Amino acid sequence: MAFIFGGGICCFGEVLKFFYTRLGLNTDEVKLAVCATLIIITAILTGSGIFDKIAKHAGAGTAVPITGFANSVVSPAVEFKAEGFILGVGAKMFTIAGPVIVYGVSASVVYGFIYWITTLF
Repeated sequence: MAFIFGGGICCFGEVLKFFYTRLGLNTDEVKLAVCATLIIITAILTGSGIFDKIAKHAGAGTAVPITGFANSVVSPAVEFKAEGFILGVGAKMFTIAGPVIVYGVSASVVYGFIYWITTLF
């Protein structure tokens, strides 16, 4: 099921890519529009509780990076909404996604430094 759902999400991304290309957007704009659309759809589905029901059947198939990341940001925000917007939503929104952002940025800095060093010689 993970293969079917994960592949379906990726195929949907390709349909969006085709759609945005037909609208006349350039390559960079298409990439941004597809990612933003997938994030918005995932956030709406997570907020309405539908994404969790899909994930029960799909397993790891919903962990396709962009949708999994959007879900990991929105889920704690929805869960802690009762604690208020600042101490609940604002503070808990990046509980799961925060370390991913920190380590992702750190890894990209290290990789960029190594790449820069290797291009000097």
